[in-house]
Amino acid sequence: MENLTQYIVALLAIIIAFVIIKKVASCLIRTVVGIVLVAVLAYIYIMYMQ
Repeated sequence: MENLTQYIVALLAIIIAFVIIKKVASCLIRTVVGIVLVAVLAYIYIMYMQ
Protein backbone atom coordinates (compact mmCIF):
# COMPACT_ATOMS: atom_id res chain seq x y z
CA MET A 1 0.00 0.00 0.00
CA GLU A 2 2.94 2.35 0.62
CA ASN A 3 4.08 1.96 -2.99
CA LEU A 4 0.61 2.93 -4.22
CA THR A 5 0.73 6.09 -2.10
CA GLN A 6 4.18 6.96 -3.48
CA TYR A 7 2.95 6.51 -7.06
CA ILE A 8 -0.10 8.70 -6.42
CA VAL A 9 2.06 11.43 -4.86
CA ALA A 10 4.53 11.23 -7.76
CA LEU A 11 1.68 11.45 -10.28
CA LEU A 12 0.23 14.48 -8.50
CA ALA A 13 3.66 16.14 -8.44
CA ILE A 14 4.06 15.59 -12.19
CA ILE A 15 0.61 17.01 -12.91
CA ILE A 16 1.20 20.06 -10.71
CA ALA A 17 4.62 20.66 -12.30
CA PHE A 18 3.09 20.41 -15.78
CA VAL A 19 0.39 22.97 -14.92
CA ILE A 20 2.92 25.39 -13.41
CA ILE A 21 5.29 25.06 -16.38
CA LYS A 22 2.41 25.58 -18.80
CA LYS A 23 1.36 28.81 -17.07
CA VAL A 24 4.94 30.13 -16.86
CA ALA A 25 5.68 29.20 -20.47
CA SER A 26 2.57 30.88 -21.80
CA CYS A 27 3.45 34.05 -19.92
CA LEU A 28 7.03 33.84 -21.18
CA ILE A 29 5.86 33.37 -24.76
CA ARG A 30 3.59 36.41 -24.48
CA THR A 31 6.48 38.45 -23.10
CA VAL A 32 8.81 37.41 -25.94
CA VAL A 33 6.16 38.19 -28.58
CA GLY A 34 5.57 41.59 -26.96
CA ILE A 35 9.28 42.40 -26.98
CA VAL A 36 9.57 41.37 -30.64
CA LEU A 37 6.58 43.54 -31.56
CA VAL A 38 8.06 46.55 -29.75
CA ALA A 39 11.39 46.00 -31.53
CA VAL A 40 9.68 45.81 -34.93
CA LEU A 41 7.67 48.95 -34.24
CA ALA A 42 10.81 50.77 -33.10
CA TYR A 43 12.63 49.67 -36.28
CA ILE A 44 9.75 50.89 -38.47
CA TYR A 45 9.66 54.19 -36.58
CA ILE A 46 13.42 54.71 -37.00
CA MET A 47 13.28 53.89 -40.71
CA TYR A 48 10.29 56.21 -41.20
CA MET A 49 12.01 59.14 -39.45
CA GLN A 50 15.09 58.98 -41.71
